[in-house]
Amino acid sequence: MSRTIVLDSGPLGLATNPSGSRQAAACGQWLSNAATGGATVMVPEIADYEVRRELLRARRTKGVARLDALIAEVEYLPITTSAMRQAARFWAEARQQGHPTAADPALDGDVILAAQTATLGREEVIVATTNVRHLSASYRQGFGPTLVESADLADLQHDASCMAGGKMAGDSATTERLG
Repeated sequence: MSRTIVLDSGPLGLATNPSGSRQAAACGQWLSNAATGGATVMVPEIADYEVRRELLRARRTKGVARLDALIAEVEYLPITTSAMRQAARFWAEARQQGHPTAADPALDGDVILAAQTATLGREEVIVATTNVRHLSASYRQGFGPTLVESADLADLQHDASCMAGGKMAGDSATTERLG
């Protein structure tokens, strides 16, 4: 069974960052290793939007070109009507249960990402993120696939590889090295 790795905006921004920072290089290497190891790497449209809007605002045309180049090398996960309707259900259910994942007027990209992964129809989906705490709130609400791991890329400052941490099926934390 092949793993599907879905990139949240944090690792997507790191992977397309031309700064040459240790963190960006480690993330790029991790993605390369995952892809050559047989994983399917996907860029969800919501993450593309979040990274692209900031690059455009800052007039970073080289960053946009790097983002486009990465997207051309991996699978793109467009936002579908099915995913948006699922996101609306997730958003409403979280509020009905008293556990909102973002402020009411917010678009709530994490819920959209959760819905995109939930509607993928794949058994093993890994969401790579630099913000485990916020994204995990969506998955703890029962949104998304049965198995979701989040790559805690914030640890790259101390470790040259990306880590997957915090299985979201329940509250018990596990750590697994990817790649």
